[in-house]
Amino acid sequence: MPAFTTKRRVPYTPQQMFDLVADVEQYPLFLPLCEALTVRSRERRGTYTVLVATMVAGYKSIREAFTTRVTLIPSGPVVLVEYLDGPFRRLENRWRFHSVPGGCEVDFFIDYEFRSPLLGMLVGALFDRAFRRFAEAFESRASVVYGAPVSPTVLH
Repeated sequence: MPAFTTKRRVPYTPQQMFDLVADVEQYPLFLPLCEALTVRSRERRGTYTVLVATMVAGYKSIREAFTTRVTLIPSGPVVLVEYLDGPFRRLENRWRFHSVPGGCEVDFFIDYEFRSPLLGMLVGALFDRAFRRFAEAFESRASVVYGAPVSPTVLH
């Protein structure tokens, strides 16, 4: 079943990248296939936040909505996504952000399986391509939100 993991080095801080991923309301502006996203609930639980969100993913005449529980753990920083309802049999998504010299390493993982084999055949490859572009989409979004990274000045 489809699973994808990638690590990308970006010239932004772990906190900046965490904040971008945590700002789920902005996803329709830049995330592949994301046509709409509604936060159903948001709750503080000690040092982390849990929200329930429904995303509408679409391409041409195909639209699917699915609901997830998103746990935002700033101390990690980590974002965990658990599937609640929709066209999947399972969906697990995880983001981790590690400080590295000059920025951050973004560790992205997603594992999913459609409930319907027919739907999997119709849109599986499309979803796979989109999920593989998620980390890149967030990196591009970072340059829009935070600006181009500043290169260190070399003194002579």
